[in-house]
Amino acid sequence: MHYRTMTIHDYDAAIALWSESEGVRIRDADSRQGIEKYLLRNPGLSFVAEVEGEGDEEEELVGTIMAGHDGKRGYVQHLSVADSHRRLGIATQLVNHCLEALKNEGILKSHLMILPENRAAQKFWANQGWAYRSDILLYSFVNGDNQNV
Repeated sequence: MHYRTMTIHDYDAAIALWSESEGVRIRDADSRQGIEKYLLRNPGLSFVAEVEGEGDEEEELVGTIMAGHDGKRGYVQHLSVADSHRRLGIATQLVNHCLEALKNEGILKSHLMILPENRAAQKFWANQGWAYRSDILLYSFVNGDNQNV
């Protein structure tokens, strides 16, 4: 397994992975332009996992995690591992890379959002030591023509 920083060149493979991943919702912000902007604003905080290709084949992207911060809190998004490579510790390694990169930026507390029906993600994050928050509510607003929150 090879772990490295995510780049915009990973976009097509990442979108394909997210599209196949149960519990991951792709939104307008996940456009190529949106992801590129996010990666440029948060350099070195998002990672991919790849397996070696056979023969002359290129490496295959089998996992992703994205992160950013606002200067005091980190935000983790799009942790996804291909079904064929689950239960191998890839997600945990991606989280570790991500949290270490955030820590190097001085970010010690992070948040993430999970769809209510994504029970597997809830279990995973609880097992990683993340605390479920019931004391806050999330509100969203789109400042533009598209109301796809």
